Amino acid sequence: MALLIRNLQRAVPLRRARLRRDCQVLRKILGLGCFDLGLICVDDRRMRILNGRYRGQEAATDVLSFPFHQDLREEIPKHLHQDEYNLGDIFLGVEYIYRQCQVHRQDFYNVLTVTTLHGICHLLGYRHSTETEWKQMLQRESNTLQLFNKLTGASLQPLTQNSF
Repeated sequence: MALLIRNLQRAVPLRRARLRRDCQVLRKILGLGCFDLGLICVDDRRMRILNGRYRGQEAATDVLSFPFHQDLREEIPKHLHQDEYNLGDIFLGVEYIYRQCQVHRQDFYNVLTVTTLHGICHLLGYRHSTETEWKQMLQRESNTLQLFNKLTGASLQPLTQNSF
């Protein structure tokens, strides 16, 4: 199904082709190719507004996910109505991500891909509010990136490795 990528920011030059390619590989690995997915790239100002409105935190952040379904961690439904094949929307704070990449000397597009995976995991129902939840999410991200690396020749690692 459709992958919609919208770039609503001008703070960071963005090549959507690489993000699209990497996201399509992630969707294939996760068995989500039949679901629509929206990726919206925003600047710090818009991310602060969204984060304040939906999470009560008036600060920019790297990713916010808005799932269509409550929890798809265990099993992805096979027989849905056509309108229900929507995974949700991911807002990527590309200005925030870019700044963090400069500080930590990381490749922007690699981090953007891993952050997108993190957002997809949230759309599937994974959380990291407790240590147990964090370990489950880290395991899913690690397994997915291992397959991603094998298919693409990359060497990406989860960003949440030391986050709890």
